[in-house]
Amino acid sequence: MTERSRFRWAWWLLAYASLGTGIVGIFVPGLPTTVFILVAAYAASRGSDRLHLYLQQHARFGPMIRHWQAHGAVSRRAKWAATLTMLACAGVLLAIMAGVGSHRWWMAALPIACMAAVSLWLWLRPEPPA
Repeated sequence: MTERSRFRWAWWLLAYASLGTGIVGIFVPGLPTTVFILVAAYAASRGSDRLHLYLQQHARFGPMIRHWQAHGAVSRRAKWAATLTMLACAGVLLAIMAGVGSHRWWMAALPIACMAAVSLWLWLRPEPPA
């Protein structure tokens, strides 16, 4: 039994759970969609050929998945959307924390630092070829 077939059920489960979470993220502010769709595509490539093919051919997510798999590339539009969303989330977090008091500054600083690191990493990714 190969490594791929032994854990195929786990990859299948991760693929569908990530896809479901990504779909929920379309409607829930602050919950990312793109990340979960990319995880679903990765897991599906190891656990569900049918789902992987569906995601690659999807009108909305297919190009993003294909660019990521072929080049590790993210479109400029997706970079801006992710950055602006993280900025909005950071603003909401700072507004909420301002009401709580400044003695727990790290509770805002830690997630904002994580968002800044993700944003930096994202902008260092190449853009898809024209």
